[in-house]
Amino acid sequence: MGVRLALTPGDPRGIGPEVARKSLVHLRKTLPDANITVYGPNGPLPPEALEALQSKGQERPRDGIWAAEIAASSIESAVEAALAGEIQGIVTGPLHKPSLRLSGRVFPGQTEMIASLANSGQVGMLMAAESTRLGTPLRVLLGTTHIRLRSVPDAVTTALLVHQSTLLHTALVDDWGITDPSLGMCALNPHASDGGLFGDEEEYIYGPALESLNASGVKVTGPLPADTVFMRALSGEFDAVIAPYHDVGMAAFKTVSFGTGVNVTLGLPFIRTSPDHGTAFDISGFDKADPTSMTKALTLAHRLANNRFDTPPADV
Repeated sequence: MGVRLALTPGDPRGIGPEVARKSLVHLRKTLPDANITVYGPNGPLPPEALEALQSKGQERPRDGIWAAEIAASSIESAVEAALAGEIQGIVTGPLHKPSLRLSGRVFPGQTEMIASLANSGQVGMLMAAESTRLGTPLRVLLGTTHIRLRSVPDAVTTALLVHQSTLLHTALVDDWGITDPSLGMCALNPHASDGGLFGDEEEYIYGPALESLNASGVKVTGPLPADTVFMRALSGEFDAVIAPYHDVGMAAFKTVSFGTGVNVTLGLPFIRTSPDHGTAFDISGFDKADPTSMTKALTLAHRLANNRFDTPPADV
């Protein structure tokens, strides 16, 4: 039967159920062999449940705990199915982080929650656009994610750079099918510190990391200034870029792929993707939400799961 994917609706007050519903309709025509099941708090749901969830969400716009419980419990049931081998990938709709915390689940976001449920330790957050406004792909791994900017220099360690780059290399080989990936490592300081004029992290943090990575067979070039590394990747020199912190990577990524990018979690025993947007409460309920990013998240999850799990599991 091929790989199986779970689709979770996200916060029912937001556009998650709407973009999920629209994407499933589109994929019936463009990807008819995709085996996608909607997952709710207690497991599989019929596709029409998405519309019911959306309607319920509009009736209870102020009830953040209820909405977060729906979104989080759906993820929990999907992860349980993935760990049992019933599905090979999960595509998650957007949830509301403050509501998630109110529900008693103290995680910065879905990525950290899923990593904890899967007992996966440190994972990687990769933003992937297989086709950008310039036509070529851009994949950006965020070395650090949802932390305040003043904490970034202490968080960017040699061990972090080695671990995240290794995760990225493995994913590009196993999931993307790129035989010998080439990575670009974005510097922390302006102009990659210009030989120590603007900091010493490039020498003392990046230097040992790059030496260790290249010795292990992970092909990485750097440290490279942020004002050139992304264009070099878009020109085809690199298959992906490692960015030291959230906004330096996201600013470049969304400039060329806004509304079409996909968030991919690396380091899990299953595939996990999500659209690159949030709940968009302001347009929820008006049938205005663009499903493109969700459609691409589903399509990419299908592709990556097929690459990783090349022998389809028996029916269960």
